[in-house]
Amino acid sequence: MIELLAPAGDFEKLKIAYAYGADAVYVGGKHFSLRANAKNFSMEELKEAVLYAHNLGKKLYVTVNIIFHEDDVSFLEEYLLELAKIGVDAVIVSDVYVISLIQKKKIPLEVHVSTQASILNEMSALFYKNMGAKRLVLAREASREDIKKIKEKTNLDLECFVHGAMCTSFSGRCVLSNVVTGRDANRGGCAQVCRFLFDAGEEEPFSITSKDLNMVEFVEEMIRIGVNSFKVEGRMRGIYYIATVILSYRRIIDKIQNHSLTKEDQEYYTKVLNRCANRESTPQFFHKLPTEEEQYFLGREEVSNQDFLGLVLDYDEKTGKVKLEQRNYFKVGDIVEFFGPDTETFTYQIHTIENDVGESISVANHPNMIVYLPLEKPLKAFDMMRVKAFDK
Repeated sequence: MIELLAPAGDFEKLKIAYAYGADAVYVGGKHFSLRANAKNFSMEELKEAVLYAHNLGKKLYVTVNIIFHEDDVSFLEEYLLELAKIGVDAVIVSDVYVISLIQKKKIPLEVHVSTQASILNEMSALFYKNMGAKRLVLAREASREDIKKIKEKTNLDLECFVHGAMCTSFSGRCVLSNVVTGRDANRGGCAQVCRFLFDAGEEEPFSITSKDLNMVEFVEEMIRIGVNSFKVEGRMRGIYYIATVILSYRRIIDKIQNHSLTKEDQEYYTKVLNRCANRESTPQFFHKLPTEEEQYFLGREEVSNQDFLGLVLDYDEKTGKVKLEQRNYFKVGDIVEFFGPDTETFTYQIHTIENDVGESISVANHPNMIVYLPLEKPLKAFDMMRVKAFDK
């Protein structure tokens, strides 16, 4: 089975990820997660998330992937037992102590070894297999040859990142944040110092930032060489980004599996994915070693994306109106697009906007305001409206 794995930093993002085609979602709890600045999930919320996922026939994984210091371990066993009790499908771990504790105490949790373990060779892979791991999340630096050899030697489930931010350091093993800000990157506090602009005196300021990862052109080959789970980075990202990325890869994977993917499809989804992020993207390590073309050094801009215009809340078939929560400015006369997991993308020109008391207005310019648009095509909750940027 081929799995599409999505990130979620809170419950709204989790619902969007499943709705837009994720087979599984990975989240962090309030403890032991490398995205401490995400909202993350309390134990009660994790329990609710497990039930939500399982009712959909889908899976939920929880990250327990910090590098543990002595003062981190005091209630780890209790935490793992509680995760097992509520029925999470797997934990994603990086510290061998966590794996050994799960095995020693016979805690019924499936173990997925985090990308933080930097697995790039068959001997490391076999080491974790012998410890009881069921899946390896390979280092982002893995080449196609690395992936093939590890699959051949272990026959474990392999999970690889296909989209999202890259780490300038080796699979997240970085101390820049610790040194510059005092925030421990390997305990969830990364300040992303690699994205800072550094003063170069009279010269132009420089950065050491990697461009994002984008594996659209290689998904089919990854399936062929044995990748089981296609992972999207982004627990700190918003719902529009998650919806756009997950839906794009969902449709790419489905087209590959029914033998209908075309070069035009790849080009279209590449444009969609590049449009929804604020950094350029590239395949990075899979097919060759990165060069200066895969990095930002000078002249980098990260402009906030304003394409996400509205979230569909409801559609009234009697009145033919869509109820929309505004996310960015739009006005009468704008040409927009609607898209969704079960909605074929279509173009629409806005002729009328009504506010929540039925008054006609010319612009929607207040964040999260509720508006209504007349629409002949029915829509569903979680569909979205965005700027129309190009034709398919």
